[in-house]
Amino acid sequence: MTVFLYPNQTKDTDLSVTRSAAELLRGFGVRVLMDPAYASIIGPCAEYTDCRDGISVSDLVVTVGGDGTLLRAAADCLSCNKPVLGVNLGRTGFLATCEVPQMEEKFRRLSKGQYHLEYRTLLQAEVPGDTWQALAVNDVVLYGRSRLHPMDFVVYCDGICVGNFRSDGVIVSTPTGSTAYSLSAGGPILDVTSQVFVMSAICPHGGQLAPLVFSPQRRLRILSAPENRDVVLACADSRTSHTLAPGESIDILNAAQTLAYAVFDDAEQFRAIENKLTRR
Repeated sequence: MTVFLYPNQTKDTDLSVTRSAAELLRGFGVRVLMDPAYASIIGPCAEYTDCRDGISVSDLVVTVGGDGTLLRAAADCLSCNKPVLGVNLGRTGFLATCEVPQMEEKFRRLSKGQYHLEYRTLLQAEVPGDTWQALAVNDVVLYGRSRLHPMDFVVYCDGICVGNFRSDGVIVSTPTGSTAYSLSAGGPILDVTSQVFVMSAICPHGGQLAPLVFSPQRRLRILSAPENRDVVLACADSRTSHTLAPGESIDILNAAQTLAYAVFDDAEQFRAIENKLTRR
């Protein structure tokens, strides 16, 4: 088995956790590949190659950091069709589900093939009449650039108007992202193995606006109302963004591609909810 180790030195400042991960994996007979930038610190317990090349020849990508680290690695995982497992050094970690004390146990199971792949749905965002497109593991978020005043949005589902409201923004979330920004905006927690997606308004004016859950076949079109006084920014996973002028719209739908997660137990998501949400 070959693993590409993808660390975040902002989280793992001295790379001590990454080095431990490399040593454990190698001790279990796993070939470890890393970017050459880490060679002087990690040393001979890994082999070194360009990130994209290393991921393409690996069986699995292991990230060391937080959920943001996993999201950054996801683009390469998707383009190379590789599964991912995250070691959590962040605050909560719903994407990076392997905690540091669990590395030995989970890496042993990984080396023995005692895991399975869980395929997570993604969102695809595209702008009519424009070449911009983006995939989102967590969510697509629309918000006013200035954030000094609310924006007006009109939401269509398969061409039918389902909402016309004023708010600070809109979150459209995958089941994976339902425990992230969407949850803080009052959205429901979705089973990550479901294929639905959910839309929630951010601080809607005029009272609470119930989140809407859509089936995987639906296509949303969200219009930045012509009367808006500023542009709206559309952002996928806090990375790629696009500017919508008043009167312009964006389409959001389930993507054809999925992202594979290495998981060790059924319903691992609900154990994380119990440990990281209800007990904190």
